[in-house]
This record gives sequence, C-alpha cells and structure tokens, in this order.
Amino acid sequence: MCGRFTFVDIEDIRERFKTEPINLKPNYNVAPTQDVPVIINDGTNHLAMFRWGLIPFWAKDPSIGNKMINARAEMVDEKPSFKHILQRKRCLVVADGFYEWKKEKFTKRPYRITLKNNELFGFAGLWDTWKSPIGDIVNSCSIITTTPNELMSPIHDRMPVILTRDSERVWLDQSIVDSHFLKNLLLPYPADLMIAYEVSSLVNSTKNNGPECLVSVGSSLF
Repeated sequence: MCGRFTFVDIEDIRERFKTEPINLKPNYNVAPTQDVPVIINDGTNHLAMFRWGLIPFWAKDPSIGNKMINARAEMVDEKPSFKHILQRKRCLVVADGFYEWKKEKFTKRPYRITLKNNELFGFAGLWDTWKSPIGDIVNSCSIITTTPNELMSPIHDRMPVILTRDSERVWLDQSIVDSHFLKNLLLPYPADLMIAYEVSSLVNSTKNNGPECLVSVGSSLF
C-alpha cells in the first residue's frame, strides 16, 4: 500500500509538470484525509489540491474515503468505485518520496523511498467529485498500487505506481478510454532508478512534519 508520502520540492512543480503554481507548502509526512497536490489535464495541465482518500460521487457517507486511499492496479477496472473513473478521471499525485514500514519480529522500521535523481514524480491516481447533502463539493483521489519491484520487495508486498514521463502524458490524455491499455501502464517503477533508506520513527506520528522526517538514520537499499 501507500499510506504516507512527501512533497518537499514545491518550487520545481511548475517546471516539472508544466503547470501554473498555486499556494503550496512543503509536506514532509503526508497522511490520508489531507489535501494533496494533483495534476489533471483538460488539454493543458492544471495543479489542484484534492483530499487523499477517494469519495465516490454516489457515496452517502464521506468517511468511505478513509478506506480508499489506494486502488489495486490488478482490480482497478473491476471495482465499482474505480472502473468508471479509470476511463475519465485520471490524475497524477505529485510527490518526491514515500514512506513504507518493514516488518520485523517485534517492530516496524520506516523507510523513505525516492528516485535516485531526487526528482519529483507522479503517482498514478484516480479522482472523483462528491457533493454533500448541503451542497459542499469535495474533490478526492486515490493512489494506485502494484506489486513491488526488487528494491521494494524486502520492505513491503505492494508499492505505489510511479509513472514514467512518457506514461504520465498517456495517463492524463482524456481521449484514451481503453481500460486494458491503461492497466498496462500500471507497472512497478524500475528498481535501479530508486533508492530506499531508513528514517526515524518520528514519521510514525503525523504530528511530526518537518525536515527531520527525511533524515537517514540507518541502512540504505539500492
């Protein structure tokens, strides 16, 4: 799964994703239900802030979003919450790293995973719009996960789908509606282009949200 991530290099978002900037602060320990930066495209890229945890348009209770922070790539064209928006509401969730916890006998050790070049990237995401009974509008999103690559497999049995730059353009192209074709983009990112390093247990609490969350405290995996 993907339950925490980071977006720190916010000054680079405009150039990296060819979009206009919005008022955005670094987040060193992003958690579900928080607003996260996403890229959507209606001919040009737009940066917006969506709630992390997808609330389907048909939901009666928005708390369903707390259980829908991730969508499994293998079933994204089958589950009712995702199969229709796969064709028409795809997005990139902007990040520069994510956290995962490696289970050991009596503890879990947190790791931060980034690209080796430290660049921003986009998770493959889906989004929807929900309207509350009193008329409030909530745009929300889910991050798609897939099987782990060689780097991630010692840490966890899932990883978020990080799209290549070529795949980003295809994923955002709203003229493409072939679900089988789109699913073929949802692959593990090449392990040799990523790095994982152990970080402090500070990241276990969402109350901790500063540069100290990024600091290496132990082993690295390449």
